[in-house]
Amino acid sequence: MKKIPLVVCGLLAMLGTSALQAQTKQKLSLDKSFIDNQLKASGEQIRVLAALTPEDAFPKTFEKNQPKFSNSTWWCSGFYPGTLLLLSEANKDQELQDLAVAKLKHLEKEQYNKGTHDLGFMLFCSFGNALRLTGDSAKYEPILATGAESLASRFNPKVNLIKSWNHGTWKYPVIIDNMMNLEFLMQMSKITGNPKYSEMAIKHADKTIKHHFRKDYSSYHVVDYNPETGEVNEKKTHQGAFDESAWARGQAWALYGYTMMYRETKKKEYLNQARNIAKYILKSPNLPEDLVPYWDFDKDKIPTDDKMYANKDLRDVSAGALYASALLELSLYTKGNESAEYLKKAETLLKNLSSPTYFAKKGENGGFLLLHSVGALPLNSEVDVPLTYADYYYVEALLRYQRMLNGETVIK
Repeated sequence: MKKIPLVVCGLLAMLGTSALQAQTKQKLSLDKSFIDNQLKASGEQIRVLAALTPEDAFPKTFEKNQPKFSNSTWWCSGFYPGTLLLLSEANKDQELQDLAVAKLKHLEKEQYNKGTHDLGFMLFCSFGNALRLTGDSAKYEPILATGAESLASRFNPKVNLIKSWNHGTWKYPVIIDNMMNLEFLMQMSKITGNPKYSEMAIKHADKTIKHHFRKDYSSYHVVDYNPETGEVNEKKTHQGAFDESAWARGQAWALYGYTMMYRETKKKEYLNQARNIAKYILKSPNLPEDLVPYWDFDKDKIPTDDKMYANKDLRDVSAGALYASALLELSLYTKGNESAEYLKKAETLLKNLSSPTYFAKKGENGGFLLLHSVGALPLNSEVDVPLTYADYYYVEALLRYQRMLNGETVIK
């Protein structure tokens, strides 16, 4: 394999000259002590979670005063070790890195898992960060390479997309979440020297632009394709309010995914897509003043007598954390007032997510960092609870901002 430094899960790739110039011109409003203190508090809180977590299990949520764990096959299994690694980096904390590395041995077998599209989350946020921070290529590169091959096995050239699910009545379902796994493929092309991974990622991103978005740049959740012809069968939702609604976290996956794909390819259509998605989110009349979104941008269109959605006004902090991290990066690739707006909105999100409204008191919340996320309200699953990926992207956003304050390369 080529010895190319790995850059991982939103902390990736050396910035181009224009982005570096944009970074130096940005006026930052959050001070270093605030960011450093939040990263320190997060490091202390995650130790509470670590003490509760069985050796071979992975934190999922904390519900009804009980911690919930998964085995390694759950799509979120990579976020907990990934968060430990990011916090070890931010706080220069070897103990947290050691906790993460110990957990990885229970995740290794997922490199062979061809039954899921979520290997970017599972392997790249975990082993990818481990490789970046430890430099142990002999240990981690083979795992990542095998995992990339497993993910690539789900790509159908007749459809030019990576299949998301194997369950349900779908023929070839592709969810907007799948944009997040493309970073894994883009980076593995660099590491292995095999262009097929990046070619798959680009084809997936291109076709997703064609079929996953409405005229206002809001995204459908699920698009089901004909596996023989690649034509669209139907456009649906699984976690949003209804098929034509804009599920808040779905918009976050889209924003983050196309911002990242611009970074990796410098294709202007990806940057424009990210900018238009950001405009949809930030200009929405249903975005609360504190910018932490309701679980669905169209929740007001749900009939008032629909008992299933009695809690339709719930926030989704996981989406807010993703917005913060993505907007920080998008601010680097844009100019003037537009760049300043993205930065300001990201700062507002970081400040509000760090407030007692959303950031748990030390020792509470089962050791999770953030309160008030929503997994899937229509399925009555993980409703108004902490979620491991909300914590991951919150810490990632804090770490990105810490680098900006320190005058360092933000994405590396």
